[in-house]
Amino acid sequence: MTGSESVFKALGHEKRLRILEWLKDPKAHFPPQKDGDLEEDGVCVLLIADKLEVSQPTATQHLRVLLDAGVVRAKRIGKWTFISRDEERLVELRKLVAEL
Repeated sequence: MTGSESVFKALGHEKRLRILEWLKDPKAHFPPQKDGDLEEDGVCVLLIADKLEVSQPTATQHLRVLLDAGVVRAKRIGKWTFISRDEERLVELRKLVAEL
């Protein structure tokens, strides 16, 4: 799958679009975390799964697609994984879509 194909696959699902929207303003969409700062470190995968109302493995599958497309980043803190948007990559994608 090419880079642009993986991006369109990532953005072609309602739940993944919601995740990206929530991560744009994590403090407005998620409760405070015990570990990791919502804005600096990202949102814990478990909080994303809870908000999506899906199991953690299902949320992880959605996040893997977003990671493979390069639109989010993952950060490990202890045994937890935190997800945040890759704003630089999203700016590049906006330019790509505008060119299409």
